[in-house]
Amino acid sequence: MAILNISDVSPMQRNANASYTPRDFSLPNSSWSSETMRLYSYYNSQCEVDNDTGEKRGGPWRRLPSYDRFHMSENGESTWTDVSKVEPGSATLIGGVYLNKYIQANAREFTRSIKTAGAAFEYVVFINKEEQRSVCIFQAGYLLEGAPGIVHGGAISTMIDTATGIHATHVYGPVMTVNLNMNYYSPIALGSTVLIESSLDKSTGRKHFISCKVTSSDGSTLHTEATALFLSVNVNVHHPSRM
Repeated sequence: MAILNISDVSPMQRNANASYTPRDFSLPNSSWSSETMRLYSYYNSQCEVDNDTGEKRGGPWRRLPSYDRFHMSENGESTWTDVSKVEPGSATLIGGVYLNKYIQANAREFTRSIKTAGAAFEYVVFINKEEQRSVCIFQAGYLLEGAPGIVHGGAISTMIDTATGIHATHVYGPVMTVNLNMNYYSPIALGSTVLIESSLDKSTGRKHFISCKVTSSDGSTLHTEATALFLSVNVNVHHPSRM
């Protein structure tokens, strides 16, 4: 397998990546509509509540940070990877495939790969571990068009896979999608905001079953229903020199 060596990349490209500053995409930006902000404010307010003495304590919901590149920690949390620590010429074995550290450093999470705010996938995920469910607030940008004025079905399936996958990963650690079944009922207007709600149905060994529905922001219209099956995986990472 050919491996790109970091020496093949210009110093300008390396310096650009070394100066990269992480951004939490789950936080509001200027592209968010008033409806997206309303829903965000509602669920965010449920992340911290007052107790009997008036003091703040953790609420039933939790907002999950989201970055455009990440590594998975032992507890399933998505965290930002520091590009400045990339070692020139080194490679890592991930899932049986050698990846040059430079390639790893420049990889981007698919739904966070477009830098322009509001252009594509604008979303934030809140999770309620006690109730075993999550809510994803999704605002579809203008680059996600399928039929004129309508969100592409592939973009909807991408967000369902993303939202349910985040839910499963947060509860069970690293997972991979095994099966995703969807029924589309009503189109989603480009630029609109919808809710992607998922719940854990059952877990058997390494298999985790999740059901999901996509509705209008007020819940009055059912756009899509889906079921997903995820499989827990052991993501072993080895440096060649240690093998």
